[in-house]
Parts: sequence; structure tokens; C-alpha cells
Amino acid sequence: MEELIARINELSRKHKTVGLTEAETEERARLRKQYLDVFKGNFRNQLDTIKWEGEEEPPKKH
Repeated sequence: MEELIARINELSRKHKTVGLTEAETEERARLRKQYLDVFKGNFRNQLDTIKWEGEEEPPKKH
């Protein structure tokens, strides 16, 4: 995950200074999507482990 973030940041810095090639723009979009998918999955796992007070089972997933 740290390598993923480092590469996204590297491409963002390059975009602000000299610009990106078409391939780099596509790579940045792909990496951002990958990062968000991992982030959402981790967040969902955290939410799924919460035990609600007064309930025997966690709420059903949507």
C-alpha cells in the first residue's frame, strides 16, 4: 500500500510540474482506483466487525 501511495504521489508531483504522458495519466487513474478499492474494502471490514449494543448479531450487509 505504501508503494502504491508513493507512486500516486510521484505522478501527482510530476503532473503539477512538467505534465504527464498519456500512459502516465492512465497509470495514475488505475492506481487511484486500486487505492480506493483497497481503502473501501478495509473500511467495510472495520464496519463489519462493529458489534452494535443491544443486538445479538451485527446488522445484515446490504
